[in-house]
Amino acid sequence: MAAREGNLEAPTRHPLDWKNPDFYNEDSLNKELERVYDICHGCRRCVSLCEAFPTLFDLVDESDTFEVDGVDKKDFMKVVDQCYLCDLCYMTKCPYTPPHEWNVDFPHLMLRAKAIKHKKGDVKTRDKILSATDTVGNLAGIPVVSTIVNATNNNALGRKVLKSVLGVHPDATIPKYHSKTGRKRLSSTIMQKATEAKAAGRTTGKVAIFATCYANRNEPHLLEDLNAVLEHNQIPTSLVDKEVCCGMPKLELGDLKAVEHAKNVNIPEMMKKINAGWDIIAPVPSCVLMFKQELPLMFPEDADVQTVKEHIFDPFEYLMLRHKKELLNTDFKKSLGKIAYHAACHLRVQNMGLKTREVLQLIEDTSIETIERCSGHDGTYAVKEEYHELSMKICRPVITKVQKSESNYYSSDCPMAGHQIANGMKDDSSPYHPLTLLRMAYGL
Repeated sequence: MAAREGNLEAPTRHPLDWKNPDFYNEDSLNKELERVYDICHGCRRCVSLCEAFPTLFDLVDESDTFEVDGVDKKDFMKVVDQCYLCDLCYMTKCPYTPPHEWNVDFPHLMLRAKAIKHKKGDVKTRDKILSATDTVGNLAGIPVVSTIVNATNNNALGRKVLKSVLGVHPDATIPKYHSKTGRKRLSSTIMQKATEAKAAGRTTGKVAIFATCYANRNEPHLLEDLNAVLEHNQIPTSLVDKEVCCGMPKLELGDLKAVEHAKNVNIPEMMKKINAGWDIIAPVPSCVLMFKQELPLMFPEDADVQTVKEHIFDPFEYLMLRHKKELLNTDFKKSLGKIAYHAACHLRVQNMGLKTREVLQLIEDTSIETIERCSGHDGTYAVKEEYHELSMKICRPVITKVQKSESNYYSSDCPMAGHQIANGMKDDSSPYHPLTLLRMAYGL
C-alpha cells in the first residue's frame, strides 16, 4: 500500500530519546540521515528556508546517481552544519512529520548529529566560547572589561583580531555588553507596591521575569520596557531569584549535558515562583521556546519541567490573554504609524499565533506589515566567519520587504534578528523592539 502524500493532522513531536545509547550510534545515525535525506530530496519544498536544504540538494544533484545513495556519507555532516534548529521546516513546511508514517523530524535529527559531533569532541573552540553565554557575559560585564570589549567590537583593527582569533566575521553585528545589567536595574526599580493580582484565564496576574542572558547583559532596556508595560497594566512583577542561560546555545552546539545542567538550575528556581502564584515571562523568544518545547521533549518524565512549560509565556502572548478578559490597558497616548514587523522563527513555532501583531494593532492609527521569513541570525550562526554571508543571504528577503514597506519603524521579537536586519539596511537605521514600541505608545 502506497504511503499517503502529506499530513491531514497537525504535527506532533516525539520526545528526544537522547539518553538511549543508540542515540549516539554513528551507523544508526547515518542510516536515518540517508532515509530522511531521501525523503527531503523527493519533496524539496523547504529549499527556501535556510542553507541546509540547498546544501543537501546540491550534494544530490552533483552526485553520480542524482540520488542520495550517490552522496558520500562523509558529506552528510555538511547539511548538519548549516542547520541552526529554527524548527520552521517541521512546523510550517514538512508534510511528513508525525503522525505521518514516515515520521520525519528534521531538526531533531540534526540535533542528534550535532550531539554525536560534540561527544566526539569535533567542536571548534570558537563555538564553545560563543555558546558559553554566562561565562562570556560575566567576564565582559566587568565595568573596565565591558568598555574594552565594546571598543574592540567597534574598531576595525579589533574586528580583524576577532576574525583571526575566534573566526568572527568582521561585518557581523556584535552586541554591546553592559556592566549595569538588566537584573541590577530591575532589582532597584521593580514594583514593590501591594498591587492586587487579578487572575485572568491561564494567567495569575503576577509575573516573575526570567531576564535571559541577552536581555540582562546586552540589551537591558528590554527588561526595563517589559517591566514598565507590566506595571502600567497593574501586574505585580518580580525577578526569578536566580538564573543561568536557558540552554539554547548549548542545544544548538549539541552539548546536551550542558543543557541538562542549566535545566537543573533554572527549573527549581522557576518552580519556587510558580508555587508562590507567579507566572513566568522571558523577553527573548528562543528562551521561551526552550522551556515550552525543547526541555519538555528532552525531559518528558520531569513533572517540574512540564509545569514550567504551562506557566511560561511570551510577553505579548500574556498581554493578549489578559486582553481577552478585558484586563489590558488600551489607553494609548501615541500612534505609531506603520510598522514593518518581523515575526521571529522561535516565536512562530510556539504555535500561538501572531500575538505581537494583535497587540500592536490595538494602537489607534497604527498598521502592521508582517514579515514571516527567517532573518538567518540564530544567535551565533550569523557572526561566524564561514556562515555570515550566507546568513545575510537568508535575511535578504526580510530586508527587501522592510525597505519596500516605507514604514515608520521596523521591529522583531528577536532583538538579534532586528540587528541582523539593520546590518543589511546600510542606512544607519535602528530596529525597535515591540516592547519598546508598546512602551512608546503608552507614553511611558
